[in-house]
Amino acid sequence: MNGPDVPQLLDLAGIFVFAVSGALAAVRKRLDVVGMVVLAEITALGGGILRDLLIGAVPPAAFTSLGYVLVPLAASALVFFWHPQVARLFPAVLLFDAAGLGLFCATGTLKALDHGLSPLHAVLLGVVTAVGGGVLRDMLSGQIPAVLYDRQLYALPAMLGAAVTAAASSAGLHGGAVTAGAAVLAFALRVLAMRYGWRTPRPRGVPD
Repeated sequence: MNGPDVPQLLDLAGIFVFAVSGALAAVRKRLDVVGMVVLAEITALGGGILRDLLIGAVPPAAFTSLGYVLVPLAASALVFFWHPQVARLFPAVLLFDAAGLGLFCATGTLKALDHGLSPLHAVLLGVVTAVGGGVLRDMLSGQIPAVLYDRQLYALPAMLGAAVTAAASSAGLHGGAVTAGAAVLAFALRVLAMRYGWRTPRPRGVPD
């Protein structure tokens, strides 16, 4: 009997936490329940759909597996009925965003490698998977500039997590433990960047 598909479970976990971040962003913007569901679905599935289209996986996984649609709906229901409690337990929407970032950069890279892409291209696809949904969420909820562009380290943790996943795969290390480890690394770096206000430098001559 085959065991669970750990990378797919991690992918679904990333979809759930990204969907919660999208639903909470909708609450903060006072959107109705339809807007909440739409924003949660786009946040959770946007990066993965873009990744699958770029690697030629047509139709994308989001349109072939019911779980990819039901998980964001469940996350939306959780926020709709219990968002005060959710907000108290997880006071920062960005914590969910950081968790999704970590999970998606690792699983996106792994999926690209499984489709025969080079490690460098796989890292690029991992980053696209990780940041795509969050940028769409921020733009649709009117948060301009999006969190990707706030100079707090956002894309860099995704790059690091994706690079670790690709390097481990090139070294012959596979499995859920490697994927989860890369995800935790990216998540931890993003949380530390938020906690201590780490920022990337501006180009020379650009004022603060």
